Amino acid sequence: MRTDRTLFYVCTILITIGVVFSLSLTAFTVLAYDYDHLHFFIRQFGVGVIGVFLMWSISMLNPDKILTFIGLFLFLTMFVVMITMPFLPPSIVKEVNGANRWIRFPGISFAPVEFFKIGFIYFLAWSFTRKIDDTKKSFWTEVFILFPYTIVFSFIIYIIAFLQNDLGQIFVLSLVLLMMVIFAGTSFKILGSGAMLLVVAVFLVITMSEHRIRRVYSWWAGIQDIVLSFLPSDIAQKLHIEGAQTPYQISHSLNAINNGGFFGQGLGMGTFKLGFLSEVHTDFVLAGIAEEAGFFMLVVIVGLFFTLLYRIFKISSRAKNNVYYLFSLGIGFMFLFSFMVNSYGITSLTPVKGLAVPFISYGGSQLLAACFAIGLVLMVSKKSKLEG
Repeated sequence: MRTDRTLFYVCTILITIGVVFSLSLTAFTVLAYDYDHLHFFIRQFGVGVIGVFLMWSISMLNPDKILTFIGLFLFLTMFVVMITMPFLPPSIVKEVNGANRWIRFPGISFAPVEFFKIGFIYFLAWSFTRKIDDTKKSFWTEVFILFPYTIVFSFIIYIIAFLQNDLGQIFVLSLVLLMMVIFAGTSFKILGSGAMLLVVAVFLVITMSEHRIRRVYSWWAGIQDIVLSFLPSDIAQKLHIEGAQTPYQISHSLNAINNGGFFGQGLGMGTFKLGFLSEVHTDFVLAGIAEEAGFFMLVVIVGLFFTLLYRIFKISSRAKNNVYYLFSLGIGFMFLFSFMVNSYGITSLTPVKGLAVPFISYGGSQLLAACFAIGLVLMVSKKSKLEG
């Protein structure tokens, strides 16, 4: 059977969009750090070419022979690497904005968590297939089966959310885990219990960090007037926070989107990238694109992501092997939740989590990991009947 060419082409187009805007949106950063004006473009273009080749190369492999090895190797290796990172010297572990998430190599930085997510999703698919089936079980039997995964994931939360200060990745992985548990064959009682545990875990992680509390207050300050206008006055008064300031990044993000209109100001003509949106080529790339290419380009990008997700879920639904089915499903949800968290954050619907837009945001680790994940899904597509 043939690989899913549509999925390959869609990902290539998204990578191309990201490369183009890595040149357009980095004008201020280039001047601020005295880089060559092609610095970010050349790096993203090079990684993009490697990523496309990686997708194509991995898709040629036989999943029956290699997928389990790749998936479990990524899970175990990246897990060990993340555990050892706090003990490595600062010359090796790179700190950015107070987060130790990157390992420094000559000329590049590598974020193990990006590849760990792929391995973790495969581990869940491989393990769930052996532990969970569609047979009817009591609620407590299902809890007993899932309890070891709760212990493992608690340790993962500690490593990523506390040691690496990356709550966004934990939020995405939690949602992926929850969805995979349901599609593996557990009951909807588990869905409700899992959702409650997720809410409690996020609450605890936030309240244990002064920085995260301030971020939530700032987010609420930006939307409280709108939300509270729909509530009774006595309740609204209790929920209103005095003195909280709206995050300036969100204000500039919304202004950039508004300034772009339908067709944008033109490629390279954006103004909010000139020091107002400091992470415009990474976390706020969609806002930068909206200003320069308009709402029209955002619709194109959303359409491309919709097509990407449709093809992944189609591959998943038509895979005869249950491990392939759950793995492809998990990868699809990973891309879906990452895109949603970023797009909701830049529009102030949710707090900003610092997650990249897959394939489009500047960054070698996230781009290579996304291409690697798609390559594995393309490998699986050869075992799925996609015709019709």
